[in-house]
Amino acid sequence: MAESANASAILIINNRPELFKMVCEDDEPDVEIGIPAVMLPNKIGEILENGLTNNSIVSVQLYSPLRPLVDIAEVFLWLMAVGTILFASYWSAWTAREAAIEHDKLLKDASDESSHVEGGSAGPLVEISTMAAILFVVIASCFLVMFYKLMSFWFIEILVVLFCIGGIEGLQTCLVALLSCFRRFKRAGESYVKVPFFGAVSYLTLAVTPFCIAFAVVWAVNRRVSFAWIGQDILGIALIITVLQIVRVPNLKVGTVLLGCAFFYDIFWVCVSKWWFHESVMIVVARGDKSGEDGIPMLLKIPQMFDPWGGYSIIGFGDIILPGLVVAFSLRYDWLTNKTLRTGYFVWAMTAYGAGLLVTYVALNLMDGHGQPALLYIVPFTLGTFLTLGQMRGDLKVLWTRRTREALPARTTPILSLSIEESG
Repeated sequence: MAESANASAILIINNRPELFKMVCEDDEPDVEIGIPAVMLPNKIGEILENGLTNNSIVSVQLYSPLRPLVDIAEVFLWLMAVGTILFASYWSAWTAREAAIEHDKLLKDASDESSHVEGGSAGPLVEISTMAAILFVVIASCFLVMFYKLMSFWFIEILVVLFCIGGIEGLQTCLVALLSCFRRFKRAGESYVKVPFFGAVSYLTLAVTPFCIAFAVVWAVNRRVSFAWIGQDILGIALIITVLQIVRVPNLKVGTVLLGCAFFYDIFWVCVSKWWFHESVMIVVARGDKSGEDGIPMLLKIPQMFDPWGGYSIIGFGDIILPGLVVAFSLRYDWLTNKTLRTGYFVWAMTAYGAGLLVTYVALNLMDGHGQPALLYIVPFTLGTFLTLGQMRGDLKVLWTRRTREALPARTTPILSLSIEESG
């Protein structure tokens, strides 16, 4: 607020307005006038307005509490994101090794089965190509604009339904894989029955599916209660782990294109979009403005425990899945090339992701809670570390231009090796 040395005032005397000139002499000291101003939510404003119109006694006390430097919710959210990628990476590497063992058995049993598709017991896999990585960011941008333009109560309801469908599939996949590790459930996981429209389904899947459906439905119905974030995070983590298990980057070239495009995508829709839309499109969509909801369900969130202003600490699925694809690739590469934790790339990639996410939260606190493009910090840390380390070790050409096919060497060598072929 700027102050002026010359101003005017209107006084009404005997129903006659009089204009007086207000001046300050040069030798007079400046008078500091402080007028407190606050912004209130619409709901609180309505309560005050009703109290004033009903001739009630309304008193307002201004209080500005200190926010904690670091809220414990951000620590837990960091652990959730890092732990999700860690678990998904080990699961992805384990299934890759199991597929390699199965592929080796087929090669030794019959030569005509040597062309068996990779994946084996790991189930259907989707490898991202360079073009698919670029198209992904373009399509994601189109969907983001559609969410922004069509944001409403009913549109959020549609997103909730889609999230529940994905959450059910993810939770079912994770539970079946977890229970199959126990001898008691192993037989049920290997016995199948034919189900119309779904084909062969294991008995364990049939037993777990009703629980997953009930869990998602209960969350959807009660998602506005204070503790509903727990159910949303469980469904979200299960969905992320399943995506990282099924979708894979074949080499570092595709991973670099994917994260590079996502880097500019995140910066544009969080920061640059303010110039065209007069508000951050990404933040508006994430908060669910104009929908009457607390935000879209496609994110992990934890309530801020010691912040007097309340609210949630959130992180989008893309900030976990996209870097997680490269981190999971690093562990698969390490396992299939018989690298140790010290000589491999996974520990470095995992540490770099954690550091990038930590810097994101530091920037968030320095910017007084204003939304930050997380990939702005995560991508340089994760991708930069991977590329630099590969160049220093002389592995960058293999990591960049080749793809790994899960295969075992001859029986005389009991350790996994890497069979490399040119990517198509």
